[in-house]
Order: sequence, then structure tokens, then C-alpha cells
Amino acid sequence: MGECGLYLGIDVGSVSTNIIVIDRDLTVLEKYYIRTQGRPIQILKESLMKLSSNLPLNSKISGVGCTGSGRELAGAIVGADVVKNEITAHGIAALTFLPDTNTVIEIGGQDSKIIIIRNGIITDFAMNTVCAAGTGSFLDRQASRLNIPIDEFGKLATESKSPVRIAGRCAVFAESDMIHKQQMGHEIADIVGGLCIALVRNYLNNVGKGKKILPRVVFQGGVAANRGIKNAFESMLNTEITVPENYDVMGALGAAILAKDEVDSTNSTKFRGFARLKDDFVSTSFECDGCPNMCEIVEIKVGSQIVARWGDRCGKWTSAQ
Repeated sequence: MGECGLYLGIDVGSVSTNIIVIDRDLTVLEKYYIRTQGRPIQILKESLMKLSSNLPLNSKISGVGCTGSGRELAGAIVGADVVKNEITAHGIAALTFLPDTNTVIEIGGQDSKIIIIRNGIITDFAMNTVCAAGTGSFLDRQASRLNIPIDEFGKLATESKSPVRIAGRCAVFAESDMIHKQQMGHEIADIVGGLCIALVRNYLNNVGKGKKILPRVVFQGGVAANRGIKNAFESMLNTEITVPENYDVMGALGAAILAKDEVDSTNSTKFRGFARLKDDFVSTSFECDGCPNMCEIVEIKVGSQIVARWGDRCGKWTSAQ
């Protein structure tokens, strides 16, 4: 039997590292959702080594794509063919499997985004990376405070008969308001229901402000598993919300699809191979004083060899690799 060409997609974020493997027919063969735990290099290497042992013996990685806030780092470690931002990766994934997508709502652990698509083209987007009240970490903290497993948070929200109103424009105020509602004796289900509504209200008033949200609306990211959030979006937008099968790894899926397209056009891959994951990668940074921008340059080394640099606006250091 000949080698089976596969495509690897990696999405390294501040909270999770998502890895996916697809074949030429875009069938998902393996996927991993791992907490980054502030150790992106170690977690990525461990996850990829585990992946390599689970792939069939005749498998061959024909292309690799990286996305997420740690995409440059991941790309340097694995030898990526494509390194793209999250907007592009999430948009491509949605359009590939749901071509009639007009709006993508993505809520992750530390940020959230909206992608506006018209006629199969990304025309606008917005991101929220400042306030935690519109992200999954906000729900994690409140679930912990209420002593509720986060996996049960959404189910409990759907049991609410009369959700309380919680000030959701700021994570600090929302938590204070939630405690006040507890002290007033409100049912936990109603408080949880109110928190879900507060998060969605915050998202629409900030990330979605000024955006024309048209169906089909696709909900991606880890928070899409929360039925309470999905219901709140459907109620406020008065439209059905679609949660795709691989909602939690759509960024990685998009990166893998982009890698396949790139390799199809170049007929070659930059993938370093799983064996090179044993190399000792060291990340350092320095400030360039070549101009008033004072760019912070990130440098990845294996031993004394520089394998990647990024962070410069002018390309001086990137082109010097």
C-alpha cells in the first residue's frame, strides 16, 4: 500500500492548542484540544508526538498550516507551509463545510471575534481581546465560583425559568452583580441563565457592534458547546445558530485546508518531520533599535542555529534568517 497523504492543522492560542489531521477528501482523522497551560512549545511537541504514534504506519504529512496567537512559534517548530491569522482560518473552515455562511461567531477562552462573509468572501471582522466578559474564561471563573462543572453550565442555563439580569459589560462588575444576586436568594439556574445572556449581550454590544449579522450564522470555538449561550444568541438574533461538528477546532481545520491548497500549488512541503520535534527549541527576544518603532524581535533557536525570527515591521530581521 502506498503512502497516505495527510494535512496537519495547528491552532495555538493562549488557552488551548488545537491540532487536527485531515485527508485529501477533508475527512477529519484525528483531532486534539489541549490546554496550553502557558507552555506552548512543550505542549505542542508532546501533542504532536502523541499524534505521530496514533497515525497509520503508511501515513505521510503532506502539508502543515498554523494559526492562532502562537502561529509563528508553531510554524517555526514544525516547518509550516502556511501561517495565517485566525480570521482567515475560521472563515475558510466555515465556508468549506457550510458554503452559505454569512456570519461566523467565534468565542474562545481569552478572545472572541465576528467574521462577516458575503458571497463566499470575508468582507469584515472584529475582535475583542481586552474585556474578558465576552469570553470563555469569564464563564470558567463564574462556574468555579458557583461550584458548577463548566460542562454542566449550559445544561443548567436551559433549566432557568426566569433568568436574572446581570450587568455584563465588564467582567468585574458582572462578578460583583452575580454575587449580589446569590445573596438575594435567586436560583442558581436563573443566575447561570443570566450570565449566559450577559455574555451574549456583551458580545453583540462590543464585538458585533455596527455589524449586519445575517443568517446562516455559524457558532465556533469552545464556548459553542454551551447550550445556554447558543440559546441566548438565537433569542437575541431571532435566527437559528449552526454549531458545526468540529466547532472546537475550526481554526486548526481551516489551517489544514489552507495547507492542502498551498501544497497542491507548490507540490512540496516545508514540514520538518516528527523526528525533529526532539530538538531543543529555545525562544528569546530582543529590541531592535534600528528605527523609532523599537520592534520586539522574537527569535527561535535550535542549538546555535536560528530557525525563525518575527516581530519586525520592516522585514529586516525576518529576511535575515
